[in-house]
Amino acid sequence: MDPPHRASQESASNSSVTAALGIVLRSKLKYLVASSVSEACNNSVLLLGPRGCRKDADADQLLEKRVRSRFSHRKLLFVPSSLDDIQRLMEHLLMLDKNLSLPKNYVTEYNSRLTSIFGNKKFKGILDSLTDADATTSNILRFLFRVVSYMDMESGLLSMECFTHALSCMQRQPKLDSLQDLSILELYILVCMNRLEDKEQNSYNFNSIMKEYRSIQDAYKTSDKYATTVCFRAFEHLLDRELITFADSKGRNVALEYRPVKLLISSRELAQSLELNTTCPAVLQKLLDRERYM
Repeated sequence: MDPPHRASQESASNSSVTAALGIVLRSKLKYLVASSVSEACNNSVLLLGPRGCRKDADADQLLEKRVRSRFSHRKLLFVPSSLDDIQRLMEHLLMLDKNLSLPKNYVTEYNSRLTSIFGNKKFKGILDSLTDADATTSNILRFLFRVVSYMDMESGLLSMECFTHALSCMQRQPKLDSLQDLSILELYILVCMNRLEDKEQNSYNFNSIMKEYRSIQDAYKTSDKYATTVCFRAFEHLLDRELITFADSKGRNVALEYRPVKLLISSRELAQSLELNTTCPAVLQKLLDRERYM
């Protein structure tokens, strides 16, 4: 057999394997959804974990009315998913069963590569970055589909680069661009808002932020002290950049300093901004790291 013909056959074989892998992964996703719904219908207690909800009542309202009605006779417990749980979900979806009608050598190498990736510290960082912004199942599934789309079509294997490329696509670059060239005072305001949200303060405004800002100044005796009027201009600039926003639209006739606000960036994005800012005070990174890992 001539080399070009052999290469053509090998390429066709690899393509078939990759296509078969895609079918397997899609089947796994369908099975996961079907089995989860079936299990939920049979359990007297249903555990749910939507990201970003501070209270059970708030989380319950996120469910569609027909869904709440379907599970009205069951107790709903809302719990956050741990990183270990999310990693196990990824392993379940991506690892291949040895009994599949695929070449055994391929399945062995594919699973071996994945096991190595899952045990790598770099993967832990990718997973942390991904879930920091959005740990919902739908976001995880979108991420995995992107990972598979970066698969090497020749070998049909996944690599660490597949995960890093997928993460880059998932991150919101426009927000990161807006975080560039912020003043030290604006960074202080963002960190104060992040601290208030971590303290589960459901409603806060400019005056609340100023109290947090003054408490930091008193605790750490820093020289970064600014007048309230200067802080308010920085606050307005963050609104203009759409890094923060008003929490509701009902207080249009209320003075800006009294209107509830919220962050439009994640803790991870804020951390990246602090790292990239060469003039950022060390106390800000210290405060943010403490809140993220408590």
